[in-house]
Amino acid sequence: MKLVVLGLSLSSAWGNGHATTWRALLGAFAARGHDVLFLERDVPWYAANRDLPQPSFCRFALYRDLDGLADWKREIAGADAVIVGSYVPDGVAVGRLVQRMAEGVTAFYDIDTPVTLAKLARGDHEYVSPALIPGYDLYLSFTGGPTLSLLERRYGARAARVLYCSVDAAAYQPMRRATRWDLSYLGTWSADRQPVLERLLIEPARRAPGLRFVVAGAQYPAGIEWPANVERIEHVPPTGHPAFYAASRFTLNVTRADMVRAGWSPSVRLFEAASCGTPVISDIWPGLSSLFVPDREILLARTAEEVLAALDDPGGERRRRIATAARRRVLRAHTAAHRAAALEAHLRTAMTRRRDRAAMEEMRL
Repeated sequence: MKLVVLGLSLSSAWGNGHATTWRALLGAFAARGHDVLFLERDVPWYAANRDLPQPSFCRFALYRDLDGLADWKREIAGADAVIVGSYVPDGVAVGRLVQRMAEGVTAFYDIDTPVTLAKLARGDHEYVSPALIPGYDLYLSFTGGPTLSLLERRYGARAARVLYCSVDAAAYQPMRRATRWDLSYLGTWSADRQPVLERLLIEPARRAPGLRFVVAGAQYPAGIEWPANVERIEHVPPTGHPAFYAASRFTLNVTRADMVRAGWSPSVRLFEAASCGTPVISDIWPGLSSLFVPDREILLARTAEEVLAALDDPGGERRRRIATAARRRVLRAHTAAHRAAALEAHLRTAMTRRRDRAAMEEMRL
């Protein structure tokens, strides 16, 4: 299969969660024997922070602007499938161009589905619009559950299918490292996550000055008052994630507000940490228990007290038990190889539907 992808970024994981998702998915997809071309808008903030400028698993190219995409018209037209990702700059115009040029299946991969739906409800069409959605043969969604039927019923998506993020299990493995932190958090700053981070990490740090905490990620405002036992790291590249998790006794997962409301929206942190054998303490949202079994494969917390209770594990027996069970679950159901197989199946089904529609139209003529 020849696949062309226009995504937010593959070359830089700085300040975004898209790059690691694309890398894991497309690396596994290429390993199934497919040819992949990734086209990325050349923007200065990623240009200054490219940690994968030349991926080995696909062809990669930068384009300057919408006019620059004309250089790739032949590849877009000749592909078996073309995927446009969420948050692509000028995404509506890019989507129109793809739907006009492509002769194969067209798909939209929404790595931000609940955020997208909230934006659409406000009339914000930054990267996709209600008029554009029915033009895609396939709507791949980061979010599962009831959101899939909503996309089809309210927005006319032809086929909304869940495609959760995943982990490259070969890259994210347990490592032997001295424990540096009792609780870590890895994530870019966002205004709606910050109150939860305050409640589930910063407040526990204030109450337990003898424990060690870390928050790693870009774009945190300068005015945040971090307790003395909270270390700040501006950025950890994906290659450093396994060592980061290995140095963490537990790690925290915090979910954006729109994704909590929608449910069924796992962060890649869940799969990466579990694959590395680091137990996760997570906030709570619908659908989480369908991915990991609470108290067996993951710990849940609403308050600072519950976080501190989870960290109170002197012998480490609970930590080891949860870490082992969570890693087993990931290897069974949430690797990039699982998602690549699902993507292939979704695309082939969409190809069949497209051929059937074309045949019916010919019959009517």
